[in-house]
Amino acid sequence: MYSVDELEDRLIDLAFAEDIGDGDHTTLCCIPDDMQGQSKLLVKEEGIIAGVAVARKVFQRFDPTLQMEVFIEDGAHVKPGDVAFIVKGKSQSLLQTERLMLNIMQRMSGIATMTHKYQQALIDAGTNTHVLDTRKTTPGMRMLEKEAVRIGGGMNHRIGLFDMILLKDNHVDFCGGIHNAVSRAKQYCKDKGKALKIEVEVRNFDELRQALAEKPDRIMFDNFTPEDTRKAVEIVNGQCETESSGGITYDTMIPYAKAGVDFISFGALTHSVKGLDMSFKAC
Repeated sequence: MYSVDELEDRLIDLAFAEDIGDGDHTTLCCIPDDMQGQSKLLVKEEGIIAGVAVARKVFQRFDPTLQMEVFIEDGAHVKPGDVAFIVKGKSQSLLQTERLMLNIMQRMSGIATMTHKYQQALIDAGTNTHVLDTRKTTPGMRMLEKEAVRIGGGMNHRIGLFDMILLKDNHVDFCGGIHNAVSRAKQYCKDKGKALKIEVEVRNFDELRQALAEKPDRIMFDNFTPEDTRKAVEIVNGQCETESSGGITYDTMIPYAKAGVDFISFGALTHSVKGLDMSFKAC
């Protein structure tokens, strides 16, 4: 299994390969190889900045001679006109790294901004509910998108299929019921020597009671109404963690949080986010 750093390096290499190909002919035809310059990362929209650390890796991996001076770190609130960093070095390198760096930073900052908006609203509503992401991420960019959620104040549900067991409706149906699914999961962890948390998705109160009997680490209420969520939380009564999921949006999440769930998961944090507007301009 690849480490986070290795996955980021592979993503950056692939992104450069698909963008530059056999050469950035626009830059090569008009910018001398020995020309030096500097560019600034200019914020053009209010939000939470994310991806500064990854941007440094982009610059260094492409051209180790580039020098980056950072003024605003990941997680900071930014507004139009703020300059996050300045990069100095070969003008060709500044031009060739510009788009990849912006693609990453705009997307990560957009995710962090949306996550912060959701989490702050839950806090302002007086709840203790935490925002979770999902696996509905851009292929190849999951590590970066999950990091952006954390920078924005949210929590990662799980990174992939390897770091938690989530028994969803199809798993339960294929296994012939919740008891079979959970007992097999526990036996699997024992046989493989893995200390993985086990979560069970339930669709109704009958499945909820079946799941509680199996003592999982967390139960997910799938497509419950806020009223039924409140009843479900009362039934669980602290025996395990609780999560709401299924079509919940920013406009509908507060009643679910006030029902007392520990977590609400939102696919929208990563699958339909708008990037934060910014540019990389010569200065």
